[in-house]
Amino acid sequence: MTRSPASIRSRRLPLSRVVARRSGFTLVEVLLVLAILGVIAAMVLPNLIGSQQKALRKSTVITIKATEQGWLAYAQDHDGTFPEGSQDAMTLLATAGVGSDGKPTAKYLDKIPKDAWGQPLYYAYPNTKDPNSSGPAIWSSGPNKQNEEGAGDDINNWDDK
Repeated sequence: MTRSPASIRSRRLPLSRVVARRSGFTLVEVLLVLAILGVIAAMVLPNLIGSQQKALRKSTVITIKATEQGWLAYAQDHDGTFPEGSQDAMTLLATAGVGSDGKPTAKYLDKIPKDAWGQPLYYAYPNTKDPNSSGPAIWSSGPNKQNEEGAGDDINNWDDK
C-alpha cells in the first residue's frame, strides 16, 4: 500500500507547532550553564590574580636592577662615588650632567624610575641596609605602596626574594 504525499503531510505536525514547542532554553538549562561557568571562574581567577602579582614583582625587580646599573655607570663617570643622600638623588640618573673629568655625561636612564605600581623607587647611600654592598640601597614600596624601608612587602636590591 503506497501512501500519497498528502496523507503523509497530514500526519506530521504543522511547522508552527514544532517551533512553538521548542523555542528557548528552560530555566534549569540556564541555571546549569551559569553554575558550570561559576565553578570554572572560581578555579581560574585565583591563579590569574597570583600570576599578575608575580609579574608585577618581577617587573619591579628588573627596574631595580636597571636602576642599579644606571648608578654603576654614574659612579664610573664620577670617580667611583655615588651621591650621598636619599630620594633627590634619583633625579641625577634622568638628567644629563658633567662627570668628574669636566666632560658632559648623557642621561643614565630615560626617566626617573618607578615600580610596577607607579610608585617611585627609593635610594640611600651609604648603604646601611646591606653591609656587604659597596653600592647604594634601592627599593620599592611594593604592592601595599607603603615605604617600610625595604622590609615587609618592599622589594629591594639586597634580599633575594
